[in-house]
Amino acid sequence: MSLIAESGILFFLFLVGAPVLLWIIALVDCLKSDFEKEGKIVWILVIVFLPILGSLLYLIIGRGQKLSTRDQSIKS
Repeated sequence: MSLIAESGILFFLFLVGAPVLLWIIALVDCLKSDFEKEGKIVWILVIVFLPILGSLLYLIIGRGQKLSTRDQSIKS
């Protein structure tokens, strides 16, 4: 295989693999977390229907909206 073909494959894997990995991380983190009221449903819909942008928004904004362990014990 030539060097050009190998670099093209690596570029393609990076171009496709990084957003897919980001999407999986955001979705799993959201599913494992607790939010107030309908927050979890809204974030899951944003992540699923806007994969790259939704994942970035969740990781930047949504993670700060999760209930802390103290809030979870009060909620129970």
